[in-house]
Amino acid sequence: MKSADIFDLSGRVALVTGASGGLGSRFAQVLAANGASVALVARRRDQLAALEARIRQAGGRAIAVAADVLDRDAMLRAFDGAEKAFGTVTILVNNAGVAHSDRVAEIGEAQWRRILSTNLDAVFFWAQEAARRMMAAGQAGAIVNIASVLGFGVSKGTAAYATAKAGVIQLTKAMALEFAFKDVRVNAIAPGWFVTDINRDYLTSEQGRALTREIPVGRFGAEGDLDGALLLLASNAGRYIAGATLVVDGGQMVALRG
Repeated sequence: MKSADIFDLSGRVALVTGASGGLGSRFAQVLAANGASVALVARRRDQLAALEARIRQAGGRAIAVAADVLDRDAMLRAFDGAEKAFGTVTILVNNAGVAHSDRVAEIGEAQWRRILSTNLDAVFFWAQEAARRMMAAGQAGAIVNIASVLGFGVSKGTAAYATAKAGVIQLTKAMALEFAFKDVRVNAIAPGWFVTDINRDYLTSEQGRALTREIPVGRFGAEGDLDGALLLLASNAGRYIAGATLVVDGGQMVALRG
């Protein structure tokens, strides 16, 4: 079988949270370029509309759905809108997330809950809803949760974020165990350092750039470096992969572990 066939997503319907920028925007464009119809979900309406236009201009199919991932009613409307436009969502990319730089002694309850709610609670409820709908429709599907290398090891000022991402890794395993028998595969991607909207100021600072010395390939992740992992887990190329977390970090974890 040719790679173009095994990675083909024609006829599939994808929903990407946090699609208005950064990794989410790239994920949506890659899925659309490989044949999927894509529902774009985020809070920023203008950015979503612009992304929808780019995908359509490139020959893809997309709709923009403005929603906060913490709003359960908005979540249901997003799935309903995707189904009305394209059919049952069979690929979910749980990408929405927020970061912070609070030390443990300083972080307040509201900030702690904001990070955990967005980065872990929302992942659970959106994956739960996607799986319920796939199984009710008798459709095979793939859920891809976006974790982080900080789910395996921490750095100062990331306690809430790292805790949430570690939870995503465990949640991915638990969901895979319960959904795989219905042909709904749940996996995760754990990116290393990628420059995005939520970390750009830090990673482009002198202190941030120094982090590249800890990465064997000598650079931060670039646009396109997650495309292969995403397509593997979303397509039939990964049809026997369930409960896995693919680390894509330029070898950073290998260097840290020795």
